[in-house]
Amino acid sequence: MQQLMEQLGAARVYDLGQPYFTGMPHWPAHPPFLFGLTKRHGDSVGPAGNSSAADAIAMGSHVGTHIDGLCHFSCGGKLHGGAEVELLQSYVGGLQKFSMETVAPILRRGVLLDVAGAAPLAAECEITPEQLAAACKTEIRAGDVVLLRTGWAQYFEDARRFVNDTRNPGPGLAAARWLSERGIFAAGSDTVAFEKSPVPSMPVHVHLLVESGIHIIECLNLEELAAAGVTEFLFIGVPMKIRGATGAPVRPLAIVTR
Repeated sequence: MQQLMEQLGAARVYDLGQPYFTGMPHWPAHPPFLFGLTKRHGDSVGPAGNSSAADAIAMGSHVGTHIDGLCHFSCGGKLHGGAEVELLQSYVGGLQKFSMETVAPILRRGVLLDVAGAAPLAAECEITPEQLAAACKTEIRAGDVVLLRTGWAQYFEDARRFVNDTRNPGPGLAAARWLSERGIFAAGSDTVAFEKSPVPSMPVHVHLLVESGIHIIECLNLEELAAAGVTEFLFIGVPMKIRGATGAPVRPLAIVTR
């Protein structure tokens, strides 16, 4: 334990999560993030002059920095592994298979592919396998979490520009297959939708979630990590344990030993 604490004490921690705030960007099909004080300081004052404030939030499970459960997408009425989705879902209980309470805390090797480089990718850019290979500065191993930087995290504070009527850069199906061939655990990016959009059939989501059993992480902030030139790190992410949910907020970290 002492050795572990010493290593962690000497490590650099990068926060890969975006902040939550009223008016933040979200995919139009998902509900927005709502926040407000339910109790202000001074509404109730204790005998020693003490006072407390409290607040409430409401949000969709696919808003902000979040991870997709394997039950988020189906194809032909089937989830990953061929389960019939109609038998496993309800409006009240959610999904009975692959929902977020079944996703364990994630501590895995992470790899950053800085596809954007010096400038954010254009909205119409479909990331290819060749671009992924060119951006890959270290070996990708089975079980890794692979993160793609498009540079769009720079637009996150401007919801209209970030969502851009769902016109975002991202990997196409060929690039998704390039990733899945390497047996990764999860793939993520800094856009509102991991794949090149809009494409109504969402082929990358179908391939990764349904066909390959690979989680997707969206709305990451990869700017600081890329600026530091980090390509390999310990990825830590603990999704909220929401029973029946198809996705959940996550606060991801990249740990780099010095």
